[in-house]
Amino acid sequence: MDGILIINKPKNYTSNDIVNKVKKALNTKVGHTGTLDPNATGVLPLLLGKGTKFSKYLINHDKKYIATLQLGIKTSTADVEGDVIEEKEVDTSVLESKNINNVLKSFIGKQVQTPPIYSAIKVKGKKLYEYARNNIDVEIPKRNIEIYSINLIDMNPEKNELKFEVECSKGTYIRSLCEDIAENLNTVGYMKELQRAKAGEFEISQSITMEELSENKNNIDWLNKKIITLEDLLKNTDKIIIKSCDFDKFLNGVKLTTNNKDGLYAIYTEDNKFIGSGIVENKKVKRDVILY
Repeated sequence: MDGILIINKPKNYTSNDIVNKVKKALNTKVGHTGTLDPNATGVLPLLLGKGTKFSKYLINHDKKYIATLQLGIKTSTADVEGDVIEEKEVDTSVLESKNINNVLKSFIGKQVQTPPIYSAIKVKGKKLYEYARNNIDVEIPKRNIEIYSINLIDMNPEKNELKFEVECSKGTYIRSLCEDIAENLNTVGYMKELQRAKAGEFEISQSITMEELSENKNNIDWLNKKIITLEDLLKNTDKIIIKSCDFDKFLNGVKLTTNNKDGLYAIYTEDNKFIGSGIVENKKVKRDVILY
């Protein structure tokens, strides 16, 4: 069982929790392409079998999120899990859709973001949240990110809540974005809810729940419809056909001469059978992930 399965991660589970549950259900090797916070839901692409070797091609994807921002309250972790460390009144004039949209649009583009102290970013071999839990001051490394689009979905003036959709580059912390939006609205805030709606080309509409997986784990036909094969992943990638006389040499790791440009390719046999991926470097093609 090789490929990718898109899970709609529920709240209160870590990404590794889901990996372990799927591994147990399908009795195969399972990995993921990037963690999703325990209190977040949504798209969690899982790599199955030899698909785990494709993680290097899937970790730098752009993302789309739907976030709920709670205004007027700041927490230690910038989300619902933290302790309240500040409260500030929210001016009703701030909660006008025109004003909110103007503030949201101001975040579009490339920028430098400061990640939250409660994050897994490593500094001198330790994760930032380890410093935070031990009350140790540490300089938080900033990172370059890009916001491609950001749109208001809904707002609730009575609860001081905003819901917005954002498309952004890898490495963007939505908790930090929520705090920055609140600051630009002259108040404080934290990320109350978060759903990842898209990771790279994988969308929430392709996902399945853990309950659905549990009910159908022995239904091979159902699983085959839900698993994205490695051939599907490479459907927009150029092909290289390996001649029969070179097939065994290629499988054994021998680099073959080619006129193709450097890059990743889908590899096929002469009878059009997909066998995996190959890498071209300096006019030589070598095996990469092979299913044969």
